[in-house]
Amino acid sequence: MTNSTITLADDLTITRMGYGAMQLAGPGVFGPPKDRDQAIAVLREAVDLGVTHIDTSDFYGPVVVNELIKEALYPYPAGLHLVTKVGARRGDDGSWNISQDPDDLKAQVHENLEHLGLDVLDVVNLRTPAHDGGSEEPIAKAFTALVELQQEGLIKHLGLSGVTITQIREAQAIAPIVTVQNLYNLVRRDDDDVVDYTAEHTIAFASFFPLGGFTPLQSETLAKVASRLRATPQQVALAWLLQRSSTSVVIPGTSSLDHLRENIAARDLTLPADAVAELDAIGRS
Repeated sequence: MTNSTITLADDLTITRMGYGAMQLAGPGVFGPPKDRDQAIAVLREAVDLGVTHIDTSDFYGPVVVNELIKEALYPYPAGLHLVTKVGARRGDDGSWNISQDPDDLKAQVHENLEHLGLDVLDVVNLRTPAHDGGSEEPIAKAFTALVELQQEGLIKHLGLSGVTITQIREAQAIAPIVTVQNLYNLVRRDDDDVVDYTAEHTIAFASFFPLGGFTPLQSETLAKVASRLRATPQQVALAWLLQRSSTSVVIPGTSSLDHLRENIAARDLTLPADAVAELDAIGRS
């Protein structure tokens, strides 16, 4: 079993097994959930199972997910930390539109505060254009807008989403960051260097899309390891991420109570060295 929590600041200790709320919205992360009562139940169950790290954003829905979180959990229990993101807007057709203008980023922060019912946000991640495969452009102007809100007391801690080491260093030259959220899993290993860098600097590395991208052959390898360990493939994939570095955290999302419980049980799974070696080979195939 890996250490179950990570301390990123004096006032910020989170469970390494978190919950990603994105899938609580409708299809395409757009519109209301199919079953609102179940969405509320999933959020409450996550907290009941000990999760203190919920990932969200006002552009999930949009607004829908943040309002669900408020309905389900407000007033928020002590120790629960909501991590949100800004840097995009949703079109009426459900499109994801980059929005890095400093004034709009500040507006997005205020919208998250309003819809979550908070006076201050624990962590705000800047979602960069590179999140969607864009160029590695400078982020200082956008990041500085969030630093200004931090100085005003509206944000406690800052993070980044969809970044390279160069961009992390650019942000660190302006203000400390506590989280990085990138696409990474057993198969998608392009950000191995970022995982290592964040561990060296005690920055949480949150893997989004932690269970996707497996080919049938790779799934067979994963399934064999899971069978041997009497676990599900999903649990093994999550456990591998938690063991990948000392600051790795995971935020698997689901709208199913059964899948939620299955995912969270992965925090208690320790992978032996031979299993880790087999799984590491998946990312190199």
